[in-house]
Amino acid sequence: MIIEKVNTTIVKYGMISYGDNILVGLSGGPDSVCLLYILNKIKNKIRFNLFAAYIDHKLRSSETPSEIEFCNALCNSLSISFKTMAVDVKSYALERGINKQESARELRYDALYKIATEIGANKIALGHNADDQAETILMRLFRGSGPAGISGIPPIRSLRSKIHNFKIDIIRPLIEIERKEIEEFLKKENIRFLMDSSNLKSDYLRNRVRQFIMPFIKEINRDFIKTISKTAEILRDEERYFDIQVTKALMKLITKKTENTLELFLSPLESMDTYLLRRVLRRAIDETKGLRGISFIHIENILNLIKSGISGDRIYLPKNIRVIKGYSTLTITSEKPPKLSTYSIGYSDEVILKESSIVLRSEIMDISEITPDQYKQKDKKTAFIDAEKVRFPLTIRSRMQGDYFYPLGLGKRKKLQDYFVDEKIPRDERDIIPIITSDNNIVWIAGHRLDDRYKIDDNTKKVLKLKINSMKT
Repeated sequence: MIIEKVNTTIVKYGMISYGDNILVGLSGGPDSVCLLYILNKIKNKIRFNLFAAYIDHKLRSSETPSEIEFCNALCNSLSISFKTMAVDVKSYALERGINKQESARELRYDALYKIATEIGANKIALGHNADDQAETILMRLFRGSGPAGISGIPPIRSLRSKIHNFKIDIIRPLIEIERKEIEEFLKKENIRFLMDSSNLKSDYLRNRVRQFIMPFIKEINRDFIKTISKTAEILRDEERYFDIQVTKALMKLITKKTENTLELFLSPLESMDTYLLRRVLRRAIDETKGLRGISFIHIENILNLIKSGISGDRIYLPKNIRVIKGYSTLTITSEKPPKLSTYSIGYSDEVILKESSIVLRSEIMDISEITPDQYKQKDKKTAFIDAEKVRFPLTIRSRMQGDYFYPLGLGKRKKLQDYFVDEKIPRDERDIIPIITSDNNIVWIAGHRLDDRYKIDDNTKKVLKLKINSMKT
């Protein structure tokens, strides 16, 4: 019977203990309703307390009120405390640049965590079943996940808030129960439930897997759900071992760690076996901004960067994650790249450009002081400009939309964006490159190229010397 199977799963994974306060994520659908009924039946035997919560995603305004009413009535009939919380999935998805399904998942977990902390629950029970497990594994295979991904949904895992740092366990007592068993139990017990209309749409990958792929696979192997669930269990056991090895490796690799940035020693990464390196990288990215949207191909790109890239090379991943190879370190960050503020400089002046970590100095010279080499503008950190062609003070700013200039020696106009692309200047460094302007015209792209219109020539008498130095010098 299903209740005995759920009990076996609970004992097997140590999901519930005496005195636990358990919050059930209740949607009104068959899985969560079944979970609530079964936990309510066994709560006096194990002696734990039960609560329930409905999360309104603000996506189905026509259905949500009736779902909340149903869940509230169900909980009242079982004498279970019930709460609701609304989250704005659409706004969150737009703000973070992620799809609605991912947004809903993140906000749902966050809302359940908040409710759990408010009521003093130490565990959150969710209704994922064995069919969900199989569907998830197939979806991850389609997306190119490695062993960690295809080990599926963990029966139990910890959820920890970045703010409160209070650990709550997510438990899934139905994870070894097939959907058909749940439906049979509800029918036999004459238990009502609701159907979410979004589950009937075929525009979501999970629904397409559920509606079209799973029935076809079951025709080939009737025990596919059991088979893939067992495979996932074996993979989870192996992943626990690798997880320990990854933890040990990362402890020796990390040179710097903040909420959004992780810096690793490069040399050990270059010599590390690929099978371990892949796992180390996935964990490292997880420590910054999460792995969702990071697929196997992205990990392979990072591997190629480590093995074949040169210092300064970088790659860009989803969620604004950047991976930068330095001389001795590999930096993984989701920090927003800095942008240069606006400054001004006179004809004999010094300005600290803190965002670029450089000092810009200006000096007026006589043309007789200029050597032939200086005349040729070979030193990119120094520019020699006809002082009479500019108007002081000069403006120092970051790039702007529509910027263009006349690169020295090119003889024609060029868009600044095209110049940056041609010069292979990384995207995350472009906003800190000082653009020196006079009357809104670009005079010098500091450290890169002078504008041809402001070069010294045979008629030049006074020269403006602009020089950039590191703030350390």
